[in-house]
Amino acid sequence: MNSLTEKRLIAGPAGAIECAIDAPAAGFEGRSRGMVLICHPNPSQGGTMDNKVVQTMARAFVQLGYRAVRFNFRGTGKSEGGWDAGVGEIDDALAVLAALKDPGENFVLAGFSFGAFITSQAAQRLPEGQLAERLLLVGPATSRFDTAAVPADTLVIHGEIDDVVPLASVLDWARPQALPIVVVPGVGHFFHGQLPLLKSIIVRNWQI
Repeated sequence: MNSLTEKRLIAGPAGAIECAIDAPAAGFEGRSRGMVLICHPNPSQGGTMDNKVVQTMARAFVQLGYRAVRFNFRGTGKSEGGWDAGVGEIDDALAVLAALKDPGENFVLAGFSFGAFITSQAAQRLPEGQLAERLLLVGPATSRFDTAAVPADTLVIHGEIDDVVPLASVLDWARPQALPIVVVPGVGHFFHGQLPLLKSIIVRNWQI
């Protein structure tokens, strides 16, 4: 994301997993709000941890005082293994969390598109005694993957004219949960031209 981004390989269930870590913004040294784990879009369709939406999510959390952790799913970038259709990728996310979260550290789970599906499932498979502070799902791929129900305070952001995951599909998923959705007018799946707005929405909705 920038020259200060730390790259690291950690051991994962299918081999090494490539991670990128960004420290909290200046002014938060020594009082980080915790860690955010951000999951990227479908790797079988070119998704990586360097996706622009994923990087925008990381920038938002760095500004908010979190340590932002992105990683490549198995078979992507320098991560070993191969595409597992969303099964092993959940294990990848949990492995990164276990390896990079400090003991007792607050953590947030976040994801974009396929990564939002992984986030929803990983949240339900956290080790006993662990609970995410909150979840962020951007453009969740509810029409393509079995996105799990999420806590009531989850922030869900979706483009009005998303041509990859129709807004109607997200509303159908959210309705039984009585879960509000932040709909961004005139915006497609990848938030082209509106990444600053996406960052602003995340920051505004996360402020305490």
